[in-house]
Amino acid sequence: MKKVMLKVVAAVLMVVGISSVAIMEPAHAVICSNGTTEASIEECPEWKDKGGVSDNNDMMGTLNTVLNVVVGLVGFVSVAVIVLGGISFATSQGDTARTTKAKNTILYGVVGLVVVLLAFAIVNFVLNSVFAE
Repeated sequence: MKKVMLKVVAAVLMVVGISSVAIMEPAHAVICSNGTTEASIEECPEWKDKGGVSDNNDMMGTLNTVLNVVVGLVGFVSVAVIVLGGISFATSQGDTARTTKAKNTILYGVVGLVVVLLAFAIVNFVLNSVFAE
């Protein structure tokens, strides 16, 4: 019964944590490329002049966007693995097999996070070198 209660509490805390990030309000003002502050992106001059289509869709911007999304998702998964390993470690009740499995889970999560950060740094360095102005 104790294990079930711990798992329920951990699940509730995880949902509350994720939902608190999900309901954050976006910024109310947008800074346009010319330095002015507008209420929405549609009010920026570069969007008005082109009928809502910006000319900033270069390859570097697209690659940076894709890279940021992938790094964000993989980083989120790595942190989730670390948290699950921590919960598993806390609920192992001294069982050596479960404790070892939990420690390995945490280790793999940390290694994954380090690999993602290093890959992000390397790819960002290469993209900035190739697309340097």
